[in-house]
Amino acid sequence: MLRHPTQPARNPLDARAVLVAQEEKRQYHLRRMRFAGIGMLLSIVGLAGVLYNLDLDDMDQSSKKSNGNGSGKIQLDASGEANQQFQGKEVHVIGAGTDKRIVAQGGGQEIELVETGTSSVPHFPRTIYLPTSADSDSNAAAPVPGLVTATGALPNTDVNPGNLTNQEEYTLVGLGIRTVSFLSIQVYVVGMYVRTQDISGLQAHLIHRINPTASTLVPSEKDGLQNALLDPHTSDEIWKELLQVPGMKSTFRVAPTRNTDFAHLRDGWITGINKRTAAAKQELQKSAPTPGAISEYESEEFGLSTKSFMTLFAGGKAPKGSVMLLARDAQGALNVYFQAKPEASGKDSDLQHLGTVADERIGKLIWLNYLAGDKVSSEAARKGIVDGCVAFASRPVGSVETMVT
Repeated sequence: MLRHPTQPARNPLDARAVLVAQEEKRQYHLRRMRFAGIGMLLSIVGLAGVLYNLDLDDMDQSSKKSNGNGSGKIQLDASGEANQQFQGKEVHVIGAGTDKRIVAQGGGQEIELVETGTSSVPHFPRTIYLPTSADSDSNAAAPVPGLVTATGALPNTDVNPGNLTNQEEYTLVGLGIRTVSFLSIQVYVVGMYVRTQDISGLQAHLIHRINPTASTLVPSEKDGLQNALLDPHTSDEIWKELLQVPGMKSTFRVAPTRNTDFAHLRDGWITGINKRTAAAKQELQKSAPTPGAISEYESEEFGLSTKSFMTLFAGGKAPKGSVMLLARDAQGALNVYFQAKPEASGKDSDLQHLGTVADERIGKLIWLNYLAGDKVSSEAARKGIVDGCVAFASRPVGSVETMVT
């Protein structure tokens, strides 16, 4: 066993003892250097995490509130909730407990909100409206039995009253926060919306997956649906069936919790696409090891579609409070929209259409990366969406649309 380097050699005249003592001293200092290096590295990582999570905007606002009264004393607000805003509208809490409603009111409009669980992006709307084109809506001509029950949404019709701008209503299924690294750094809040007219088809498919003869699920069956939607293999099957084309329209709404840019968001989705394509290639090699066989994602056409998707996100900024929308239509085409931070202009910002990718595989892979498999982009978001699906399946088919409208 090595002695402490300060312990003298038993025989100073013994050359071997002197060498052993020198080696012990060298090893002792090497260990101290390693420990000091590890400590310094951990300190740098921790400091970087703290700095990355600092919200400079909130700090600046707090500083202004502290010094705004001219006395140097902190000025307390009457209520944090009373000063919150959503898209330039004042947020109000109505009622309490299970009957509590959160609404944003202003300009003659009222938007029902859902809490997200983070103060950076505190609320998501329960419903959103997106542009539609009845000419390209396959549901009017080719409905999918048991899945899609909607018809084309024409402006200001009985099924779409007052919709003069020809927009369609989407209802929130569930949401969650995407985090990265072991520090659980928040990146954005993401929520899945389904076109309100398509919810009955979603309900029917989920219910019949568990009980083919039921119109709603009992508690034990709801547990079975939840387990199926969280299972890596079964969830993949369920969502691939739901994402078939023609099929339901759905949208992912992404709201950054910190200032970022289009490229950062795009890289996350591209990473998910690459993981899915690599997994498909491996699965093909296992199931059909035919020489020269390629998966559907190894074609030149898919490669061009991926490049087309990447070009939609060139050079844009996505500040905290802005919104990115990935909207998948009934034919699987992916439309990308961006809405700037409303507070920057003092009024609601218009949706900016960044472009469309017609290849249905692009949207499908992004959707699956949020919803299915062993590892997803946000486990919290998947859990929230699964809870929403189970809640839909626990109601009679068609009742959710009635509650929303």
